[in-house]
This record gives sequence, C-alpha cells and structure tokens, in this order.
Amino acid sequence: MRAARAAALVAAVVTAGLMAGLFAGFAYSVMPALRHASDGVFVEVMQQINVVIVNPLFMVLFMGGLAAAVAAVLTNWRFPAARNWAIAGFFCYLLMFAITTGVNVPLNDKLAAAGDPAQIADLAAVRARFEGPWVAWNIARAVASAGALGCFAWALVRFGRRPS
Repeated sequence: MRAARAAALVAAVVTAGLMAGLFAGFAYSVMPALRHASDGVFVEVMQQINVVIVNPLFMVLFMGGLAAAVAAVLTNWRFPAARNWAIAGFFCYLLMFAITTGVNVPLNDKLAAAGDPAQIADLAAVRARFEGPWVAWNIARAVASAGALGCFAWALVRFGRRPS
C-alpha cells in the first residue's frame, strides 16, 4: 500500500508539473511572441495550436492528472501529513481543469468558428475578443496548476517523513 500511495503522489506531481509547464510556457513565451504578430498570423497560429494540442499525449496527461490527483487523495486518506496537501493539490488541479474546460476551450472553439483567417472580414475584432481573455485565464490556470504541483510535491515530502 505504501508503494501505491507513493506512486499516486509521484503521478500527481508529474502531471501537475507538466500542465504547469505547458500553461506557463504559453504565458511567458508563446503569447508574448504572438502579441507582436499581425492579426491574421495570430488567429491562424492559435487556431492551429488549438487543433494540434488535442492529441493523445495531451489528453492522457490532462485527464490523467485529474485521475492521479484523485488517487493521491484516496490512497493517502488515512495519513493526514500527506492527505491534507494532496487535497489542496486536488482542488488546485480541479480549478485548472475547470478554467481550461470552462473558459479556454470555449474561447478556442469560438476562434475556430470564426473560420479561415483569410476569409475573416474583421480579424482585429476576432483577435480582440479572444486574446485578452484567453491570456488572462491561461495565467490563472498556470498559477492553479503550479499550486497543484507545489501541494503534491509537499505531500510527497510529508509522505517520505512519516512511517506507514
């Protein structure tokens, strides 16, 4: 049982860390670079990113992170030293998941529905409706997933300090 508890915490740390890295990378490199792009380039690149990111690896990590968070809580339920931090990590991950599915994905869908950038009459308006909210909520989910990473990592540290 101790090995399962440790494995669940490690899986939660890894998946939360990968999500935090992805969203933070967008916040400090991809979106600042695209800020300087023309409206057409911006819309086209974001449409393409939103297509290619929905791939098996991303989905396994994104959905698997939620499963790992639940497993980390359940397997450590009787051990408060790790459990409380795992619960905090779960809620941070759940917040990131809710922001992604409730805000960023719908914004991505609206951008896709705008159509081919070469055929959009007012690219600046399409970009304006997307960019500001998407960037702000991406930062929020980066912070939430970094919080999940920190909580799960601390739960793992606490797990290692407590005999079971």
